[in-house]
Amino acid sequence: MRLKRVYEAPSREDGYRILVERLWPRGLTKQRARIDLWLKEIAPSPELRTWFGHEPARWKEFCKRYRAELRSKKAFLDLLLRKARERTVTLVFAARDGKHNSAVALKRFLHEPWIKAEPRARLRS
Repeated sequence: MRLKRVYEAPSREDGYRILVERLWPRGLTKQRARIDLWLKEIAPSPELRTWFGHEPARWKEFCKRYRAELRSKKAFLDLLLRKARERTVTLVFAARDGKHNSAVALKRFLHEPWIKAEPRARLRS
């Protein structure tokens, strides 16, 4: 599973591009973004997103709270994992910070031990 900022040019290596943001990225047309699936339901809640505010000092707590939210989104996680088993998937995000954003936290969550029971085809880093 790959990560890529939505403002970077799409490439063939991206495979299936899934936007994992609740809001559509500013100033970007759907044609230019080339998103295959907009999975906004898997994004952090508006309250959590606002609280985090992309403050690196809040990163660890953000990840903890976001993981708690993700546990209640099984149907969306299953959909994401099914797509990842079928082909290469790129989680697409809008944040400027490539190390402290919800797509990074989501990818880490998908690689936690609970997921080991799932087939891991195409879930490589």
